[in-house]
Amino acid sequence: VGQPAKSKRPKEPGENKIKPVNKKVKPKNPKMKERESVDSSLKSQSILTQVMDKGHFQKLAATLSLAAGQSLELRCKGSNVTWNYPSYLDTFKDSRLSIKQLDRYSQLILANSTAADTGEYSCWLQLCSGNKCRKDETKAGSTYIFFTDKEELFVPTPGYFEIVYLNPDKPAVIPCRVTTPSAKVTLHREFPAEEIETDGTGIIYDAKKGFVFQHPTSDHKGIVYCKAESQGAPQISIKYHLLYVEVPKGPPSTTIAVSSSRAGLGDRVHVVCTVLGEPDVDVNFRWQYPGQESGRPVIIQNFWRLINRGIGHTTRISKSVLLVEDFEDIDVGNYVCIAQNLQGETTVATKAELK
Repeated sequence: VGQPAKSKRPKEPGENKIKPVNKKVKPKNPKMKERESVDSSLKSQSILTQVMDKGHFQKLAATLSLAAGQSLELRCKGSNVTWNYPSYLDTFKDSRLSIKQLDRYSQLILANSTAADTGEYSCWLQLCSGNKCRKDETKAGSTYIFFTDKEELFVPTPGYFEIVYLNPDKPAVIPCRVTTPSAKVTLHREFPAEEIETDGTGIIYDAKKGFVFQHPTSDHKGIVYCKAESQGAPQISIKYHLLYVEVPKGPPSTTIAVSSSRAGLGDRVHVVCTVLGEPDVDVNFRWQYPGQESGRPVIIQNFWRLINRGIGHTTRISKSVLLVEDFEDIDVGNYVCIAQNLQGETTVATKAELK
């Protein structure tokens, strides 16, 4: 997310440089400020422009405000360009958005913009060698676009209620973003009814993110909403349910159990692999079982739910169930479950035998 727009136009790479002349002078060490400005201009060589009326082009600042309803055309220089834009445009496969890669640039067109299109639009060049590609950090561009709408001061969301997890070791964001950057926004608790003070340190407001709790605690849990005012009647956001989380970080905490360690021929046997973890961390399951190599048919189902452990602490229970509907000799042996999250993986095993 970019910084607020500056009043001055950003310098172009190489701007204000003096051309060298054929004169011998004693070399001087460049001042630190000059060095930094040259380095930063090289690092932030923006390749992103907005196409204006009559074929004019405009370099984009960190933020841009357009009225909802306007169409937008952006161009990114380069023959292999990747774009990033508000994810919901992909989710709903929005026909208003089109991207074309031409010889020297890539073109992004957004027709009939709405308040929901508010967000970051960025592009960068891909450097490819064979099948492997990486982002060229020196040739990229980014801008945050507000599509202002008096009827929609808050960026619309798919639902009317959203869960926000408060984790003690990382900031939490109440994502009530606005479409008008000048709107005055306040945060309110539903019960007891009160305004939550935004002190600019522990809780800050960012028009491009929402309210940020820098150090969440269990005292912050509850139901909250945002209120925005801008030249008219105030508007209320959706409600956010803040749940406090306190689960140790690390590979999944995993257990495994079988419905019957000694099963009879023809019995239904199920093996359950269970993980307790953070509410917003996904767990992937893999299985190894006796009849796997010979193609023995089994049914595997994965699901998860949230549970409240008291004192406002919320945990996610993830389960994978392997079902053998008609137990046979081929099913005798070890059942191994591998549970994986971003921190690593845990392997657990159990055994099923014939009676």
